[in-house]
Amino acid sequence: MDADSLLQPRTFPDGPPPAKAPDPRPAVTELRLSAFGPHRGLTLPLAPLTLLTGPSGCGKSTVLRAYEALARLAAGDRLASAFPDPGRYVPEGAAADGQGRRGFRIGCTADGPAGPVRLDLAVQAEPELRVVGERLTCAGRTLLTTALREPRRPSVEAAWHTAGSAGVTRAPLPDDRLGTALLPLRVAGRTEGQLRVLAAAEQTVVALRSAFVCDPQPRGMRRPAALADGRLRRGCDNLAEVLHRTREQCGRRHARLAAAAGAGCAGDVVDLAVEELSDGTVRALLARGGRRPPTPLGRLGDGELRYLGLALVLLTGPGVLAMDQAAEVPSALQSLTVLADGFDRCLDPRQARELASLAAEMAGRGHVRLTGAVADASFARGVDGVTVVDLVP
Repeated sequence: MDADSLLQPRTFPDGPPPAKAPDPRPAVTELRLSAFGPHRGLTLPLAPLTLLTGPSGCGKSTVLRAYEALARLAAGDRLASAFPDPGRYVPEGAAADGQGRRGFRIGCTADGPAGPVRLDLAVQAEPELRVVGERLTCAGRTLLTTALREPRRPSVEAAWHTAGSAGVTRAPLPDDRLGTALLPLRVAGRTEGQLRVLAAAEQTVVALRSAFVCDPQPRGMRRPAALADGRLRRGCDNLAEVLHRTREQCGRRHARLAAAAGAGCAGDVVDLAVEELSDGTVRALLARGGRRPPTPLGRLGDGELRYLGLALVLLTGPGVLAMDQAAEVPSALQSLTVLADGFDRCLDPRQARELASLAAEMAGRGHVRLTGAVADASFARGVDGVTVVDLVP
């Protein structure tokens, strides 16, 4: 794979677009799958609430997988952790070069105070997994490039913008890490150019690390949960534990969740209660109106449980979710982006529309962004604030 085949910086034939006030919270606003799985040359603008739809096999899950992998790399994970099965993402039919190498290319744009920052990454998947090229650009200026110069060495040659006595600084970086995530540890920040590089790198890292992958698993949600750190896991199996925390610490948020439960669950729901069991665990219950006894969540259907898990994610925040945000950045300057594959799985149209409306409300307030994949987006078309993207195989 040739590192020079990475996408070039964006150009504007009629001059740059009009300036607009940047959002202080960095966010990923575009995802690019130049050559990744079934996708070639795919560019996806991401609105605050974006639902991907299309027939089975069109690559909806692959889009979310690319986003998650970039988020993990931005958090410092190695390539092998972000891509445990890299061969499956090499485009089918892609020819190997003279050295038998094949790979894939992905990228994103992160908007924020530094302006739109583009990150493009070329990865060799075969015969061994490694980065072969990376480019970070902003306002038409290349701020970082890396390239694989010595195949026998576990490193890439990196060059980043300096704008001092030396226009560019060169140094080796590991070939199994995202160079952009390493820049804050390598750039001194003494010159205007170095400060520009740091601002762009940090904006990209913060935007990507603000992702939370959510896929509620009803089987685990039915079991009582042990009391631990009170942070919701991606499968929502400890939902009862988190409800115990929200009841104690945020009555307003809990009341909003109870109202959402009433809108999406069968019967007359007046509250979400938590019962402490003799073995030290807790279980969640739907409190019913009148003299009806509460219903343990273990008796609910899969659709109701997935609905409750996703509603809880939308109504809480990074401090309640088991996610790795940038600890050195104030929470007010970070957004939360939920990645939800099968957003409508097991939901009936009423539940799906109610959940989409809740997501749109929270996105409109700036509290959360969501990128999800759905089998059928008919429930969301026409919901204010929802952007539906149709993928074709």
